[in-house]
Amino acid sequence: MSARIVSTGCGQGTIFSCTLDTLYETRLPKTRVRQSTLMLILKEISKHNLIYKKSGSVHGCGLCRGAEILMFIEDVGRNNAADTISGKMWIEGVSGEDKILYMTGRLTSEIVMKAAQMRIPVLLSRSGITQMALELAEDLGITIVGRARQTRFLIFSGKENVSFDVPIKR
Repeated sequence: MSARIVSTGCGQGTIFSCTLDTLYETRLPKTRVRQSTLMLILKEISKHNLIYKKSGSVHGCGLCRGAEILMFIEDVGRNNAADTISGKMWIEGVSGEDKILYMTGRLTSEIVMKAAQMRIPVLLSRSGITQMALELAEDLGITIVGRARQTRFLIFSGKENVSFDVPIKR
C-alpha cells in the first residue's frame, strides 16, 4: 500500500507521496525577474480578465514569458485554470523554465507543486500565499510574488531573484 498525503486544496485532492518525493529531486533554474516586468504583466493581465469583469467570480491564470502573456485561462477553480495551462503547455511543447505563472487566486501548496511540475520558477499572484506553499516554494527554489497590484507587490520567497529597476513612488 502506498503512503499518501491528503491536501488542503478546495477539491480535497489526494497527493501520493511519490509525487512529492520526485518534486524534491527537481531543481528549478534560477531565474531573475525585473520589477518592471512584473509591473508590465500586472498592467497587461487586466486586458485578459474578461469573464471576471462580467461575473466577478472566476480565477484567472496566465503563462508569461517576460511581460508577454502567452496563454490566459479563466475558470471557477484556480487549480482547474492552472491544469488547463499545464495541458496546453504539454500539447504545444512549451517549456516552463523561462516563464512566470500568474494567478488571481491564493497560492497554495498545490499550486506550487503544479508550478514545479511545469518547471516554472516564478509565481505571481494578486492574492496571498499559504504557509505550506511558502515552505514548499522555499524548498524547491520557486520565487513567489504575491499581493500584486499595479506597481506594488510583496516578495514571499526568492527575493534574490528579483531586480528592482524602477524607482518606487510613495
